[in-house]
Amino acid sequence: MVPGTIPALFLDVCDRFRGRPDKTAYAHKAQGTWRHTSHDDLRRRVECFALGLLLEGVVPGERIGIASENRIEWPIANFAINTLGAIDVPVFQTLTARQEAQIFADCEASVIIVSNAFQLGKINRIRDELPNLRTVVVMNDDVEAGPGIVRFSDIVRRGESSATADDRERKFRTMAMRVQPDDLLTLIYTSGTTGTPKGVMLTHRNITSNIAGALAVLPVSEADIFLSYLPLCHSYERMAGFYCAFTTGASTYFAESIESVADNLREVRPTVMTSVPRLFERVRGRILASVDKQSAMRQRIFHWAVDVGLRALDADRAGRRGPLLAARHALADRLVFSSVRERMGGRLRFFVSGGAALAPDIGRFFQAMGIVILEGYGLTETSPVLCVTRPGDIAFGTVGKPLPNVRIHIADDGEILARGPNVMRGYWQDDAATAEAIDPAGWIHTGDIGVIDGDGNLRITDRKKHILVSSGGKNISPQPIEQAMLQSSLIDQVILIGDRREYCTALVVPDEDAVRDLFTHNRLSASSREEMFASEETYRAIRSDITRLQLDLSKYERVRRFTILSTPFTVENGMLTPTLKIKRKEVEKQYKDVIDAMYDETTADE
Repeated sequence: MVPGTIPALFLDVCDRFRGRPDKTAYAHKAQGTWRHTSHDDLRRRVECFALGLLLEGVVPGERIGIASENRIEWPIANFAINTLGAIDVPVFQTLTARQEAQIFADCEASVIIVSNAFQLGKINRIRDELPNLRTVVVMNDDVEAGPGIVRFSDIVRRGESSATADDRERKFRTMAMRVQPDDLLTLIYTSGTTGTPKGVMLTHRNITSNIAGALAVLPVSEADIFLSYLPLCHSYERMAGFYCAFTTGASTYFAESIESVADNLREVRPTVMTSVPRLFERVRGRILASVDKQSAMRQRIFHWAVDVGLRALDADRAGRRGPLLAARHALADRLVFSSVRERMGGRLRFFVSGGAALAPDIGRFFQAMGIVILEGYGLTETSPVLCVTRPGDIAFGTVGKPLPNVRIHIADDGEILARGPNVMRGYWQDDAATAEAIDPAGWIHTGDIGVIDGDGNLRITDRKKHILVSSGGKNISPQPIEQAMLQSSLIDQVILIGDRREYCTALVVPDEDAVRDLFTHNRLSASSREEMFASEETYRAIRSDITRLQLDLSKYERVRRFTILSTPFTVENGMLTPTLKIKRKEVEKQYKDVIDAMYDETTADE
């Protein structure tokens, strides 16, 4: 049974593994070596940091900001803040100083914990706009302390020297037991792909009930090893990759960076990993691009193996795998699939995908190779998990069944409604937005459109706010059309345009490696990436793929014109969310002139 508060859960897990220096709670890489933190060491450091914050004047109910990448100090700070009864306010370290000013001023943060001098610099630039801010705590030791600035390690030392080990533990447990399930745990600011950030108020009960619901259906144990690379400040990673892993006693390794994930996979050899669809899309693209460079014989073997894997997958679902197909699948596994799995560490039992929709063909491609991807669905406002597919019960194109303690209902207009103990208390200091999101019966309106199939699985069809309505009154769901176009190896990113327009158009960012291979194959040359993307050859090749991939679409859903962009959508340029979803409003605003140009003429190619 999951305890009712995070401090109680923390103590429960640490007590379970007391005296086990061989058991890793967390691991991080420093100077090329993985450094392991046991539960005893974690508890000691959390106790000391909590008592150090107490000496800094932190009291229950205060809001404490965290602006940091994933590192061992993040969970230490988080558990300490929550045990004090304070409220953590984590933000993405990629936010600008202006964005941080908006959030930390709104929540009236009194202490902000940052990772390094760069993050400290952002806070220093906006400090005059944060009248409640008393102290900035810096995780790195290479920052000089001064008025209102203190090093993380100094806070730990002050807490450690404030009492004996026995007294520290007694004080810590006393504080932990004072925290109640309905106390506010965290404020997570979210604007998703549109809108102004709002502070989502989540209580201890919200989070612990979601942990309990998720672990009731996901087979995770203390023997598992997680590799964490998604930002811990995001509600999805915080629940699946942080709280669920810690509750079971699983060991969590923090990836060095998103660029090092491939190397860390081989080093850590995780058994469970959380990710987002974008990673799977890129991995498949790289696999297929690599195959295309091999000999004709190797290409035939690979595609034969995938075909066998897909047929075996369908046969298993129907309970009809015969001995001949089984033999062929065993050979395909030996020749192809085993090496692909080995590149991912060789021990993965399953991935969990969230944050955006996973295209069914991506899920089938990987499962055909024996790489299981479970797909979850939820919102920050629901702590966040509502539904998830289960091992052995995966219906591709759906997000599975609701958690045992969650109810899902489809409204008359197709919107997905949810109710359960994981639904937020509301938005921070925004009663109007809260009333709009949660109706009087306690149902939260997700803003997503979906259906429940005959097996009880939820299928998301689109965002309610993302439905495009053509000038002819046709409703168009951009998500499946974009997913269809992304099946082209030449397309890396795409966004569909067409709201209140006569026809659909698209902005396309090509896959640089694929276009380069196209040029090499056709013995073409270009002096720059921009010239390569702007070439007629690139346009014709992408046009051919789009035409082929949208044959099954209705006429009004088909892309009639598109523009190739040389600059990709990134988190840094503000076009992507930290979970790599395209911010539609930002893209449409940035490329307004480009979009308008696609509608200048009254005729377009069919």
